[in-house]
Amino acid sequence: MADMRAFREAVTGWAAGGPGAAARDLAESSGVRVAVLVEGLSDLAAVEALATRRGRDLAAGGVCVVPMGGAMSIGGYAALLGPPGLGLRLTGLCDEAEQGFYERGLRRAGAPLRDIHVCRADLEDELLRALGIPGVEEIFRAEGDFRSWQTFLRQPAQHDRSPHQQARRFLGTRKGRKIRYGRLLAEALAPDRTPGPLDDLLASL
Repeated sequence: MADMRAFREAVTGWAAGGPGAAARDLAESSGVRVAVLVEGLSDLAAVEALATRRGRDLAAGGVCVVPMGGAMSIGGYAALLGPPGLGLRLTGLCDEAEQGFYERGLRRAGAPLRDIHVCRADLEDELLRALGIPGVEEIFRAEGDFRSWQTFLRQPAQHDRSPHQQARRFLGTRKGRKIRYGRLLAEALAPDRTPGPLDDLLASL
């Protein structure tokens, strides 16, 4: 796991314009064969949490989940990690609105488009729909966030939103909350309630 974390950090630096030698060396020493390209850290948390719950050791299987800091970075990451660069198999999880960025980036890198797994709005949306608001509220309660959630619901700006929209907004109101709940919501999923894009992604690895 430490090697995969180091590889991920090296790739991030490489994508930002730094040298690629460290990423190349770590790819070889860590046995990386697949890069899962996701938009952000909450996606990373959810994918790794669900894999762990299913007894999957992604690192042992040569799989590294790489958050890119936004879908528009897909072209650069695909070029570095895919056929033009390290030659890894590329797959990814993206929002429906960002699918075009993924398709163009993977196409330019010569990677198969079939390996894109698309969420309707975003991964948080998929997780919230899978769990339902009562289930999500139980997680808020267990995490000590239920009182903050109730206070949030009393804000005038929330009155015209659906409970689902309110929950999505709540997850983004405090730094780090979206990442933390990416993991927690994924861990709470029943086996038969896993969102299709996330289930298909893990099945493909």
